Amino acid sequence: MSVSSSPVELGLVVERLRASGCVFAEDEAALIVETARDAAELAAMVDQRVAGLPLEYVVGWASFRGLRIAVDPGVFIPRRRTEFLVGEALRVTVAGSVVVDFGCGSGALGAAVAAEREVSLYAADIEPAAVRCARRNLERWGGTVYEGDLFAALPERLRGEVDVLLANVPYVPTDEIRLLPPEARLYEPRVTLDGGPDGLATLRRVVAGAADWLKPGGHLFVEMSDHQAPLARAVMIEHGLAAEITVDDDLGANVVHGRRAQVVG
Repeated sequence: MSVSSSPVELGLVVERLRASGCVFAEDEAALIVETARDAAELAAMVDQRVAGLPLEYVVGWASFRGLRIAVDPGVFIPRRRTEFLVGEALRVTVAGSVVVDFGCGSGALGAAVAAEREVSLYAADIEPAAVRCARRNLERWGGTVYEGDLFAALPERLRGEVDVLLANVPYVPTDEIRLLPPEARLYEPRVTLDGGPDGLATLRRVVAGAADWLKPGGHLFVEMSDHQAPLARAVMIEHGLAAEITVDDDLGANVVHGRRAQVVG
């Protein structure tokens, strides 16, 4: 139950958030007031937000494709632009598909797919906090979450059985992390952001193993920046995947879609 708040009290929260530099102070204040269970919690939440803690950590959840996804401190916060990746994946996901969400963080991508298709859902992350959070988020869809590093986390029985692999892996070049907004740079785990010297280090590892784990005709979806997307496409082609780039200009999202060849004969 949210704490009741008069327009005057809500206005005071808005003023504090605006003074701290929150661009969307009115919207954030409404969410905080809605989430707080009592006056003491409301005051603590406002203090946290004013101090710079990301709103999603303050309220404990993020909105993603219409779902309320639990997000614990230290877990990567799902971005709205990544909704485009899910939309692209849904184009090829049918009932009964085996779907894997790699570097799952909160499990938002897998949850969004499972919310619209009846699938066998698996997820993996190297961060224990993310695994705990994803297990809570994916429980309602019967998702199984493994802790470990990419393919090493998955059971052998999934080798060659994956229809759709979602891999929202880190792609920020190491030297550019310092340029990220403080909310990401200071509060989200570096392992969820750092993609190595050119941002493609983890992507290369995923692509190198994808053909062994995808079914013939299976799909791989990754998100990249606009200048990295052609490089990622080239990496996929080099490893035998047909690949294409799709773009959503409104969201500023670039998705690279790789597909394993069908077996002929």
